[in-house]
Amino acid sequence: MWAVLALFAAFLLTESVQLDVEFRRQTFSVSPSEVALLVGLVEVGGVWTAVARVGAVAIVLARQSLPLPKFGFNLSLAVVEVCAAVLVLSWLPPLDLAQPLSWLSLACALIGATLVGMLLTCLAISLAGGFPGWGLLLGMVPALAVAPLSVVVGVVSLLLTRQTLWGWALIVPLALGVLAIFRQGTRAQRERRTVQQVYDFARRVELVSPDEAGTREIVRAVRELLNADRVALWLPPYLDEGPLLVVDATDGGLAWYDGPGDPDDLVRQRALAADAAGPVLLTTVRADVGELAALRRRGAREVLGASVVTAAGEPGYLEVCDRRSDVMTFGAGEQGALDSMLTHVNAAIRQQQLLAQIRHDADHDRLTGLPNRQRLAAEIDAVLSAEPDTARAGLVLAALDGYTDVTDTLGHAASDELLLVTAGLLREHAPPQALVARMEGGQFAVLLPGLSLPATERAARRLREAASTRARVAGLDLEVSLTIGVAAAPVHGSGAGTLIQRADVALLAAHSSGGVATYHPVLDQQSLRRLQLGTELETAMAEGQITVVFQPIVDTRTADIVSVETLVRWAHPRYGEIPPDDFISLAEQIGRIGPLTDHVLDRALDRCRRWLDQDIALSVAVNLSARCLVQPDLVERVRSALRRHGVPGELLTLELTEGSVVDDTVRNSTVLADLHALGLRLSMDDFGTGYSSLSQLRLLPIDELKIDKSFVLGMSTSQNESFIARSIVELAHNLGLRVVAEGVEDEVTRDLLAQMGCDKLQGFLVSRPLPDDRLEGWLLARTGVRAPAPGATHRRLFVRT
Repeated sequence: MWAVLALFAAFLLTESVQLDVEFRRQTFSVSPSEVALLVGLVEVGGVWTAVARVGAVAIVLARQSLPLPKFGFNLSLAVVEVCAAVLVLSWLPPLDLAQPLSWLSLACALIGATLVGMLLTCLAISLAGGFPGWGLLLGMVPALAVAPLSVVVGVVSLLLTRQTLWGWALIVPLALGVLAIFRQGTRAQRERRTVQQVYDFARRVELVSPDEAGTREIVRAVRELLNADRVALWLPPYLDEGPLLVVDATDGGLAWYDGPGDPDDLVRQRALAADAAGPVLLTTVRADVGELAALRRRGAREVLGASVVTAAGEPGYLEVCDRRSDVMTFGAGEQGALDSMLTHVNAAIRQQQLLAQIRHDADHDRLTGLPNRQRLAAEIDAVLSAEPDTARAGLVLAALDGYTDVTDTLGHAASDELLLVTAGLLREHAPPQALVARMEGGQFAVLLPGLSLPATERAARRLREAASTRARVAGLDLEVSLTIGVAAAPVHGSGAGTLIQRADVALLAAHSSGGVATYHPVLDQQSLRRLQLGTELETAMAEGQITVVFQPIVDTRTADIVSVETLVRWAHPRYGEIPPDDFISLAEQIGRIGPLTDHVLDRALDRCRRWLDQDIALSVAVNLSARCLVQPDLVERVRSALRRHGVPGELLTLELTEGSVVDDTVRNSTVLADLHALGLRLSMDDFGTGYSSLSQLRLLPIDELKIDKSFVLGMSTSQNESFIARSIVELAHNLGLRVVAEGVEDEVTRDLLAQMGCDKLQGFLVSRPLPDDRLEGWLLARTGVRAPAPGATHRRLFVRT
């Protein structure tokens, strides 16, 4: 009995030191119990050896809390292995430890027992979860080498103790040393296996695709490496995509609780804490009340949580739940393995997101984040090709008015700010299904899937109205307004290229048609004409096609000719006379309004210089575009022109539009004051048609107002128009401004203006605009010469009655 108890203790000790091999939910354990088995077979026989081993195995398994079926299987396996060894020995000659053949018999018995245990284990795994593959069997082969070594140790021990009982003093330390070496070896084996798995994981992650499928493959690799039941990866929003949750589970179920994306979740908070030293581990065995609640929320026995670093620097979260093995659990080794894997997970996710950034930048505008022209074209084709026979889509092309002026005056930072404001307005007011895109410069596009042409036109007008506002940009209140061109499919085309091109043609037409225009085939010819005119503008000025005409302005009281307004004309060899509004707006759009203004200014000052050479003081007036006022070199160009022609500043009047004068960009700059400092006069043209008030004019260096001819033409027949003109004259005089009335075509109107005290008159009653040669003839026929006014040096012209 003492021998049986000693054998039981030996089995208990050796069965407690195991090398575990995991396969799915099954775990195959290798222990150095063959030495105890050999001693038992020789000293106490097969029955008592089986009893001692079953008792020891039962105690070891009870500590592991195995399920009852597996508990029973392992006890049965312990008995079967002893029976297999006894059966092999029964086929061989009786044992005599003094004979080497008996040593060989014992080796065969132990090898037979080990083989039976391996085969039964593989059979059980196959019945429970399918054939494990030959890899598991090959992984068990090294266990067969334990049998011969156990024979050597066991036989030496038995022979030594039969010679002297003091031999146990040598055998026990040797046995403990062997157990320690085996235990250390199992630990080293686990570490080598972990290193190999992490290496395999790294190679696997390097090959994943840069998309959501690749992210899912990363999650699957984590689960397989840690032999986990479920793994979830949560990534924060990136670019124009929302948060991403990728789940992988052994049973294929992708349903998941909301913990990975819940910032208040306990495990997530600990994993993402700034002072977290690595992955955190929670188990039911060592959990407090809060941790148990977190585990119940997951329906898990144990969980590993870790922080993931994304390309944007925002933390993601990786969670691993439940080891599949029913024997082994997560521990420090798995925490270390996960920590090692995170380096590769972070690198793979950053690479995926950077590649996503590259793809995103390829079809998005980097400033506003909106889709660009290429993405818009792809979306249009996708919408129209989905249902080729019935698909409808509207396209709105919107140009931000004054974008170039803001850029030239305030710089790119201010214009970028204005673009962001406009993009926000379009996003806010576009229909939910619309795609808002940025084209180039100050142009945007809005794709409206499913809308007909009339519906698109209505949507375009609503967008223009909603986006018309004032925005604070670079410390200034700027007007935000859009000019819009409209096209729709299939009415105007069935492809992206055609639709965009025709919306662009409509946009060009919208600049001169109230701000919104719809494509019409007639516009193609107009667009081609505008394109040709734009390319010929410089040549036309050089070849003298673009000339000027002069319209006299007279003093109401004295009939003196005080000035002539210089007006530009273009006689095109193919298209004939081009209306000034057409090519002036064209010059503004293509950025050539500066050279055109300089051309007119030179012609006007040259005419003024010739009058000075005749000892006649007659000033010239030149219209100045709003685009010119925001050009930084305007003042220097005007100063150089005056110096080049030798004309004093007081003989030049610059006529400004009402809108350009009251614009915040102009009012907050020094351009008007700098021009006025040259000695010239500043006149506000077409007064009464804009949004300015006389109180605003008090703050500006304006010398005179020109009443818009729409009020003057109706004075003789409308009391309202006459009242408006009178009010303008009186208020302007109160502010010290002189008043010019343009559009005077009859004597009744002239007399009314004279009674009101209007200072100057201009219109067909005096003279039509005349070219230089006809102006000379008109002056000779209609005017006389007065002596210089007191204090003046030059003579004056007056209209003879």
